[in-house]
Amino acid sequence: MGRGTPYRMLLGMPGVRAQAVFGFLAQLTQQVAPVGMVLVVQSATGSLALAGLCVAAFSVGAGVARPVQGRLIDRRGSRSVLAGAAFMHVAALVALVACASAGWPAWTFVSLAWIAGAGLPPISVSMRFEWGRRVADEGRTAAYSLVFLVQELAMLVGPLVFGLMIAVASSSLALGVVAVAAGSGTLAFSRALRAGRTPGARQRGRVFADRRMLVLLAVVLLLGGAFGALQVGVPALAIARDIPVATGVLVAALSLGGIAGAAAYGARSWGSAVQVRLVALMLALGVALAPLAAIDALPVFWVVLCASGMMLNPALTTSSLLVDEYATGAQAEAFGWVSTAVSIGSAVGSGVAGVAGERFGTSAPFLVASVSALLGAGMATVLLRRRRR
Repeated sequence: MGRGTPYRMLLGMPGVRAQAVFGFLAQLTQQVAPVGMVLVVQSATGSLALAGLCVAAFSVGAGVARPVQGRLIDRRGSRSVLAGAAFMHVAALVALVACASAGWPAWTFVSLAWIAGAGLPPISVSMRFEWGRRVADEGRTAAYSLVFLVQELAMLVGPLVFGLMIAVASSSLALGVVAVAAGSGTLAFSRALRAGRTPGARQRGRVFADRRMLVLLAVVLLLGGAFGALQVGVPALAIARDIPVATGVLVAALSLGGIAGAAAYGARSWGSAVQVRLVALMLALGVALAPLAAIDALPVFWVVLCASGMMLNPALTTSSLLVDEYATGAQAEAFGWVSTAVSIGSAVGSGVAGVAGERFGTSAPFLVASVSALLGAGMATVLLRRRRR
């Protein structure tokens, strides 16, 4: 990142470096919370089904809350929403740990998991909203890429830190400590927003005033479907080959690819139309995922999976750029709908991949992922046609 690059100019703005650091800390529970719930609930009750139900409730709570949080951010700004969400998220996770120790009824675990998900602080939404208002159009690719880069780093590092803490303490204590650390990071991130001036409130728009926003959500849903299929396919492949320990290494390939893709995508200025880039990225992702169904050598599989991951975050960044165009004045709520679409798509993709893998073998989930991405590319061409008109 040499002098004058988009990243250097962005990080030179007041408050952005601190916001990126605190935003990383605040997002540690995005991956840790579901894993921690499984360990804590199963250990306390002996029921893996209940643990899975808690994770599902957490995901549903987060998906439902994101558009609501975004709407509040559009109206009131990020700081008050982040503070309330941090308290709700941390309190629910700590209460879940306490309930596990006290042996409370099963419904309390599920309820608290839903509350923890609904209170998951909207850090990435806030980053896109705040940074997007502070940079010119040509700087938003770097801004949104940095958002997903920070998020991907948190999702990679969080489980590693959590695993180290479990090695020296209990899973309950580890989950509580990470939750408090993430809550503190959220409050620090909120305070760091003071360091950068943002434009005053604008007239609020409507998220779906432009029907292209619905098409964009369909594309993002299919992108989430590809990711969800990979979440099922990777561990299933490792188990089928009797190397379950390889799951972590393979998942890391996807994360490392996401980090590299986000860093590279935002490091330069792009002259092509945003809609064209979205079609190209979805198409490249679908093509890159297809060979995974036929690769036998795990080292080669790792490389191809990493290369596929390089398309994921740039596709999300490009979708965020289109939100600015299609939902002017209501970006935060629109970003929330994008997050919800990714979550729903991931859930659907995981379900379809699970059924396909059960019937047709461990290569089928990767074909599901590829087809989902290619369908997303086809859907994105609708945005191209509308742009020409």
